[in-house]
Amino acid sequence: METTSQIQVKDQLLHVAASPHVTTGETMQRMMFDVLIALIPSIVVSGVVFGLQAILLIAVCVCATVGAEAVFQKLRKQPITVSDGSAMITGVLLAFNLPATYPLWKAAIGGVFAIVIAKQFFGGLGRNFVNPALAGRAFLMSAWAKDFSQTPYPFGAVPAGVDSVTAATPLSGGPVPALWDMFVGNMPGMLGEVSALAILIGAAYLLWRGVIRLRIPCGMIGSFIVFTSVFGMINGTFSPANIPTEVLSGGLMLGAFFMATDYATTPMTGRGQLIFAIGAGFLTALIRHFGTLPEGVSYAILLMNVATPLIDKYVKNQPFGGVSR
Repeated sequence: METTSQIQVKDQLLHVAASPHVTTGETMQRMMFDVLIALIPSIVVSGVVFGLQAILLIAVCVCATVGAEAVFQKLRKQPITVSDGSAMITGVLLAFNLPATYPLWKAAIGGVFAIVIAKQFFGGLGRNFVNPALAGRAFLMSAWAKDFSQTPYPFGAVPAGVDSVTAATPLSGGPVPALWDMFVGNMPGMLGEVSALAILIGAAYLLWRGVIRLRIPCGMIGSFIVFTSVFGMINGTFSPANIPTEVLSGGLMLGAFFMATDYATTPMTGRGQLIFAIGAGFLTALIRHFGTLPEGVSYAILLMNVATPLIDKYVKNQPFGGVSR
């Protein structure tokens, strides 16, 4: 005969809570602020390289995204969620995809578009199907493409008595700086993409905090290297010496670590994320070599964002204990 204590133990074992069964102290707000902390090195470098106008552009974009989210949710009589930090991240990333000389009022419109159209119209955080910052950049690129054609020289490289000097980026046919200058950020370009060193410092923090994994960044960059080499052989421009320049130019590093890793717009499974990353690298190389645009990272990630539901539909993990057909 079972004792009372044995019956009590069995009763406790039968009371199973709904999944997930393993919980942590991590919250969405904490993860968002981890991303903001990881973006600080790139913010500092953009201010050092491009001066006060870079910091002003970031501030305007953040104010536009945070304000747009608060006003939209207020008008819709929804809880105001700007304290979660996601709108701030969208503002910073949008500014990172713009040149320092970009008109502030246009940048603000891009911030409103990113939040209202690309995020809130689809239900808010976690329900948007494309990266809001990249959607805002694509909108601005479509509306005012000329503003992206010239980017300012680094602040210290401007001659005395001259306010600013603009030039084409290396991908747009401009002069190609030394690899070290490209690595630390001493070259013309968009705010957040010029310094691979700052991006890697921020990425290392996110990896340490467990916010991102290397699967998507490494898959995207590795895929890009493979396909840009293949396409270079096809059009006769391939040279092994050009690979580091291709990787350090444009928004490949920024996109791979900070935008392609967005939870809401990437596949749920590891295999799906690898497919996503390979596709993004392939499309980036394809656009750079055969498209009319010098840079393809933004559109590559957006196209793969759209393909994410299809990837999730056909690439699924087998349930534990299940039998495959």
